[in-house]
Amino acid sequence: MRLFRRHASGFVLALAGGGGRGLAHLGVLKALEESGLKPDAIVGTSIGALFGAMYALKPDADDVRARVFSFLQSDVFHHIHLPSLNDADVESASDSWLTRLATVARQTILYSRAMSDIAVADDTALTRVATLFCGGGSFESAKIPVHVTAVRYPSGQRWLFSRGDLCMALAASMAVPGVFDPVAIDGERYLDGGLSSEVPSLEARRLAGEHRLVVAVNTGASPDPGHEPGNVLGMLDWAAQVRSLHLRRYQKADADVVIEPLVGLTQWQDFSNSDDELGRGYEAALEMIPELRKRLRR
Repeated sequence: MRLFRRHASGFVLALAGGGGRGLAHLGVLKALEESGLKPDAIVGTSIGALFGAMYALKPDADDVRARVFSFLQSDVFHHIHLPSLNDADVESASDSWLTRLATVARQTILYSRAMSDIAVADDTALTRVATLFCGGGSFESAKIPVHVTAVRYPSGQRWLFSRGDLCMALAASMAVPGVFDPVAIDGERYLDGGLSSEVPSLEARRLAGEHRLVVAVNTGASPDPGHEPGNVLGMLDWAAQVRSLHLRRYQKADADVVIEPLVGLTQWQDFSNSDDELGRGYEAALEMIPELRKRLRR
């Protein structure tokens, strides 16, 4: 247990990845803001990096929520083109592009590409999303220092972006391997920061130093105990969830305060219950705020 002989001077916020589960971060940011608790810095992985960067550029939780929810309800979100055998089989007004991608990836037409290429989609959608939300913003213009995790390809080296092109760094942090192509930045290629830092507590710990706390938000998945995979793809997904579950347990050890919204059974591609996910994040943060205040002596 990490003990502070003097009260902590502030905290660094670590926002995990998780796709649709990451919508809980919006509720966490809202609860912290209402409590007058502003992070000294934000470290984000994947969707945690996206929402963290949005908040760092404009620290207004309601504004971030409004922009995200507006996008989720937009035609742009619902009609990003994806390769498919028959679009009519997989596309409906109620499906997100990530949901359609998960369906499409299971169709025979993509199996041949999976054997001859390293991804089923390029990174155009990611750069479009990052630019839409953070276009014109930069690491240097952020009102709260923001840091973005990624992994270098093919070396697998853990990487932390703190300067340079913010939008490209966000795209790199969200580039799920096998789904999106690696994102090229300054002659190097990068993929999903969640490969090495699903909960970026270690990076936050290094930034926090000795006299600041690390507050981590874990939006990890848990395998559904009532469901057994029916095919190889399902087994691979189950294995990834188990690996993620245990990896996050180790990574949380670098945090002083851990906020864990009850979103574990939400699939990464599911953005259909945005209000529920936000509410879970808000409630989980409210439960931990007394502990955070105690450690900060506020």
